[in-house]
Amino acid sequence: MVERNLNDIEDELLGTQTEELSEESTELYEHFRIIADKGQTITRVDKFLQNRIENVSRNRIQQAAKAGSIFVNDKVVKQNYKVKPNDVVSVVLSYPPREVEIIPEDIPINIVYEDDDIVIVNKQAGLVVHPGHGNFNGTLLNALAYHFKETRQNVENGFGYLVHRIDKDTTGLMIVAKNETAQTILAKQFFEHSITRRYQALVWGDFNEDEGTIEGHIGRSLKDRIAMAVFPDASHGKSAVTHYKVLEHFNYVTLVECRLETGRTHQIRVHFQHIGHPLFNDYLYGGDAILKGTTFTKYRQFIENCFREIPRHCLHAKILGFVHPTTGETMYFDSELPSDMVSVLDKWRNYIKTRTE
Repeated sequence: MVERNLNDIEDELLGTQTEELSEESTELYEHFRIIADKGQTITRVDKFLQNRIENVSRNRIQQAAKAGSIFVNDKVVKQNYKVKPNDVVSVVLSYPPREVEIIPEDIPINIVYEDDDIVIVNKQAGLVVHPGHGNFNGTLLNALAYHFKETRQNVENGFGYLVHRIDKDTTGLMIVAKNETAQTILAKQFFEHSITRRYQALVWGDFNEDEGTIEGHIGRSLKDRIAMAVFPDASHGKSAVTHYKVLEHFNYVTLVECRLETGRTHQIRVHFQHIGHPLFNDYLYGGDAILKGTTFTKYRQFIENCFREIPRHCLHAKILGFVHPTTGETMYFDSELPSDMVSVLDKWRNYIKTRTE
């Protein structure tokens, strides 16, 4: 019996991978869980997986074994482990390379760190991470292909290996692997939720408590195929957990820090909508309207000016921490808020200050 859990890769299989479906930190890995039959003959686990998983290459299995991503009865095993009857075999595989030609394009990107195995990018708003429906060029992978070519780097596939992704209009830190080994090791860290991720978001409304946790299964909306929704149980959607902490109150909106345990499509956006606090200017989840405040014309003009200042949802991937796939060193990166978000926050500070004087 094979249980195939694709972490939000179903978006692509459904042919609905628009720019909205590449939302924050949707991990790009596959998790397989296989229960050996009662009559299973003694077989090496690498051969067992190749025989049981459709279209998987020997190299992907070897990379998973090297990364410690093959488990039998919840214990890590090497590729020469002999599978016995009733063994529960699990494997985390990095997502296979896309069958899309990546043409190098001279697109400015902010690389904050780079070595032989990884590159850390502080992604700007408006940049799609990878080619997909409606976005076949002008992506981060096209930009990286150009960067690697210009710097004469011998990256295996020419453009890098994605481990996670953030939405077109979300800014902030992303990690891209330069080889399949690094990708596989990092994919395991995402699967085990050992990656540190902190986002900052401006959301509508005020909070009575300064900290909280949002839980709820996230799946495709039954009313809108490009949106996600929160469901009460696992019958529709996957478990998702978002922890938040209030950083600054502005009466009508609030700046929060979000810590992700999971990386579901649109997780932060849909979770905060679910509790009645949509992200500021998030058109897909209702945040592009005046949800809190007065009816005065001056206030309405102020909000409209803020929307023009940041014509996107107000979300930034600020902190990224992980264990380096080769050296084992703990890596930690912290990025500055983008200028449009800084400007809007300053506007709110000034607005609240003038109201209270």
